[in-house]
Amino acid sequence: MAEVTFPLPDLGEGLISAKVLEWLVAEGDWVERNTPLLELETTKAAVEIPSPQSGRITRLHVGEGEELAAGDPLVTFTVEDDQAGIVGTVPQEKKPTRRIRLSLPED
Repeated sequence: MAEVTFPLPDLGEGLISAKVLEWLVAEGDWVERNTPLLELETTKAAVEIPSPQSGRITRLHVGEGEELAAGDPLVTFTVEDDQAGIVGTVPQEKKPTRRIRLSLPED
């Protein structure tokens, strides 16, 4: 098992902080990817933040009513070791295979 911390993402449009309105999950809950985690309020709107991955909620780093800056820890998940890495695959260097064979035209 591994722990992965999810920071408050950049919400765009020059927003540098947000206030937690309501947590929609609790410590110990199991969540799937894209499950709503919490509602945040910025200077422009109230937004719902989805879970970036599946896992068990280990720790909520901020309480309701508290403000945090973009990049600050938001929630920590406990995930299987094979899900703790980067998304996608790491390209492997291998010799390119030739896909087209060129042959001279016969006269």
